[in-house]
Amino acid sequence: MDGTGNDSTGNDGARERWVRTGGIELCVAEWGDAAQPTVVLVHGYPDSKEVWSEVAARLAERFHVVLYDVRGHGRSTAPVPLRGGFTLEKLTDDFLAVVDAVSPDRPVHLVGHDWGSVQSWEFVTVKRTEGRIASFTSMSGPSLDHFGHWIKERMSRPTPRRVGQLLGQGAKSWYVYMLHTPALPELAWRGPLGKQWPKILQRIEKVPTVDYPTSSLPSDAAHGAWLYRDNVRARLLRPRPDAYAHVPVQLITPTGDAFLSERLYDDLGRWAPQLVRRALPAKHWVPRTRPDQLAAWISEFVTANDDAGGPAGAALMVRESPAPGPYAERFGGQLVLVTGAASGIGRATAFAFAEAGARVVAVDLDAEGAARTADMARLIGAPAAWGEAVDVGDEQAMEKLAGKVAAEYGIVDVLVNNAGIGLSGSFFDTTSEDWRKVLDVNLWGVIHGCRIFGRQMTERGQGGHIVNVASAAAYQPSRALPAYSTSKAAVLMLSECLRAELAGQDIGVSAICPGLVNTNITATARFAGVSDEEQKRRRKKSSRLYGLRNYPPEKVADAVLRAVVRNQAVVPVTPEARSARLMSRFTPGALRAIARLEPPL
Repeated sequence: MDGTGNDSTGNDGARERWVRTGGIELCVAEWGDAAQPTVVLVHGYPDSKEVWSEVAARLAERFHVVLYDVRGHGRSTAPVPLRGGFTLEKLTDDFLAVVDAVSPDRPVHLVGHDWGSVQSWEFVTVKRTEGRIASFTSMSGPSLDHFGHWIKERMSRPTPRRVGQLLGQGAKSWYVYMLHTPALPELAWRGPLGKQWPKILQRIEKVPTVDYPTSSLPSDAAHGAWLYRDNVRARLLRPRPDAYAHVPVQLITPTGDAFLSERLYDDLGRWAPQLVRRALPAKHWVPRTRPDQLAAWISEFVTANDDAGGPAGAALMVRESPAPGPYAERFGGQLVLVTGAASGIGRATAFAFAEAGARVVAVDLDAEGAARTADMARLIGAPAAWGEAVDVGDEQAMEKLAGKVAAEYGIVDVLVNNAGIGLSGSFFDTTSEDWRKVLDVNLWGVIHGCRIFGRQMTERGQGGHIVNVASAAAYQPSRALPAYSTSKAAVLMLSECLRAELAGQDIGVSAICPGLVNTNITATARFAGVSDEEQKRRRKKSSRLYGLRNYPPEKVADAVLRAVVRNQAVVPVTPEARSARLMSRFTPGALRAIARLEPPL
């Protein structure tokens, strides 16, 4: 008889119960307050519910979180016989039994990864689940029906591009063919593959394996082979024509997924009219490698679709909410800290990230300017923004800032070390105090940011990106800029070294090298060895020259976002910066000759 078994408490504090359905028992774990909206997390292959433990712990602070071991996995029992026991219809029966047990009077918010997402697409597209699901977040698992139509359309109307897409996904799906072979997958998983799997995940996917995978992995993987055998061939050959999602859908696409092409989702808007898309620079096992970001996006989506008074109203609310920027899918909800954000390139960069839906921490020595940038960032599209005042050259102040940011806003996903000051004058006119001021901000400010915030990124173990704003002066010598050029050359080399060190931890490092950009750095730059009156004259003249050049800081900000998305190492921005970069590599003698010229001041 179907029903619910006795409750118990697990070692991790979760409340456990067993739900009986279709002759099997499903192990169900619950966290959080049952009075809050219910979020059901469905695991994939060859996982058990523990793949979600990091995400569940974060979501449980706000929601009633439910995990269950899919039939034949973890502590749930397997059907007898196995063949025919894992069809999507039976998996839907299991889901409804769990939902009726944990949230009988209120629709749930569904989240699926890998095969958990594949079966969840079935749940949100069949009529018998209507009214039981409020929203669906999908990651790394397409609908088999949508996949079948995707294949048929490309085979019926082939073009070179479409054929390439088919071949590309075919190569990524090598494991599907292997899982259809008789007995071999079971022997492999119960033998050497099962023993080596944790090491494989750690080496290839960078998955922390402290409490995952569990000891049930060999049997989970052996049983789970029938997920593929019972469903894949039948659905791809005869996909349902009515597989339309009846709930709002959030699609999270790991851009480095080794098993699924991003092109699979090109036509998804046709099947899921209420669709929000996100892109995450990560590999396949994002529940283990990116729990913070997933928890933030899931929380945002659940809240929007629960408080709006039902799926229809909620869908409208969610569809209008994403920021309008071109990188909104990539940066939405991420935490970005920008130094030197009160004006110029820093302010433009903060605004660009805000437009992409990121949460922004605007940092500057000018407290009022940082606050103004934060206020405007919220108006532009940032879900949250804060202004913080700090001297980036003060190590203790930066340590204190990092502690406050981590405690109140979270760990930074993208750090932009932009703060800088200008200094012009001959080497012998540049005093030791001048050198200290320039190096404290331009170099030590970058070092402090990279060391303090970069360490937080590495300790979190979920990747990130560091952007250091250098200058074309880093590789373009000038008789008038010895201190400034030295500081920026050091920033460029620091970025290259740090990029090599952090590559294995999925933390990218980019050096941005603008040329002449129309910012207020010319109004604050100092000229060594001249009178106050001459100082004013030169500032005014340099400001006029930069104004005539009129290269806007917004273009540098665009280059910053592109550098993060593409994980670029060194990015010369302006035409003169790109030309000088080429000359430094191919005609350095000519560049040295130009360096001897007297500047037009």
